[in-house]
Amino acid sequence: MSEARPIHADKLFLPQPIIDEAVLAALKEDLGRAGDITTLATIPEAAHAKAVIAARHQGIISGIPLAESAFRQIGKWNGEAVEFSPKMCDGTEVKKGDVVAEIHGPARLVLSAERIALNFLCHMSGVATATHEMVKLTEGTRARVTCTRKTLPGLRAFEKYAVKCGGGSNHRFGLDDAILIKDNHIAVAGSITEAIRRSRDFVGHLVRVEVEVDTIEQLKEAIAAKPDVIMLDNMGPEKLTEALALLDGTGIISEASGGVSPATIRAIAQTGVDYISAGYITHSAPNFDLGLDISVS
Repeated sequence: MSEARPIHADKLFLPQPIIDEAVLAALKEDLGRAGDITTLATIPEAAHAKAVIAARHQGIISGIPLAESAFRQIGKWNGEAVEFSPKMCDGTEVKKGDVVAEIHGPARLVLSAERIALNFLCHMSGVATATHEMVKLTEGTRARVTCTRKTLPGLRAFEKYAVKCGGGSNHRFGLDDAILIKDNHIAVAGSITEAIRRSRDFVGHLVRVEVEVDTIEQLKEAIAAKPDVIMLDNMGPEKLTEALALLDGTGIISEASGGVSPATIRAIAQTGVDYISAGYITHSAPNFDLGLDISVS
């Protein structure tokens, strides 16, 4: 196994009730009305199993607490213990063949929880790995890679956690924790200035106000209205550089967005922008290949 090198492990946290609730729903969905009929039909009740979860290629691990919950809860349902022993923590970089966890317990239960555990692990590790790759592409710049609300329904907390596992930063979690004024809000409100004024009147001093602009003219109006953050949407490096020159000295945080990918992020970061938001790291992250290999005792 490679040396454990967790990324910001001290900043990683998921509440246990949120984990258990999501995993329980996934187990119920998979087991349905009659349970795992393939396993019940083919595996003797007394059979015990030892298994390992191993990485099939290099990347960043995320989702170990959800895998643990899957085996623990299925054991609890059946009045038996399934022992889940992680060999590394979330945020650890692994190479092909590294053992992520070991599992011991009744073979039926190990097999029935396998797919749910791997589904969470593979998806979250994919997000963490994609984020880590984007972060590496911004090395040497001030830019921080952040996620968006472009997440799978019901999985946002886990995907945003995985972004942190990969060394990225979290944007707002939902519509209720920060104001982000976009083009449609501006169209209805009448102007950027009016939208920002109404936002300041509506929220308390702890809620940040961000506004999205896609032209230099809009940027000038936004700067005059003094939001906390300005999102520079779909601006190429040349226009971003011009925009950042106008923002210099204002104290307003800059964020670049739109069309951010591994092919474009380096040039965006080199402009000097503070944050780069990328939907890619959640909605297009490749699945990370992990496998569960089992032996029966």
